[in-house]
Amino acid sequence: MMAFFRLGLLYLVFATVMYFLLTVYFRSLRREALEKEWDGDPAREGASAAEREAFIEAGVAEWKHSFRRRLIWLVYVIPVLIIGVVIYYVNW
Repeated sequence: MMAFFRLGLLYLVFATVMYFLLTVYFRSLRREALEKEWDGDPAREGASAAEREAFIEAGVAEWKHSFRRRLIWLVYVIPVLIIGVVIYYVNW
């Protein structure tokens, strides 16, 4: 039983690290897409760097409340569900 709790703790640590790595990675992808969108728009050719940064920060803030960001929480849920289903079918 103690080994099961140790495995659960190890999984929790691993899933937390993966969650933060995925969050940083997807945030950087969104930031890069916003930078390319700003740079590709000819109407914003003469805009200041402060306006560009405000546009990017607003886009990243919008991403923080998006459904895609919430999907990253599945890092915790899916493996637990898979393990539960496997345990159920093995013991059934």
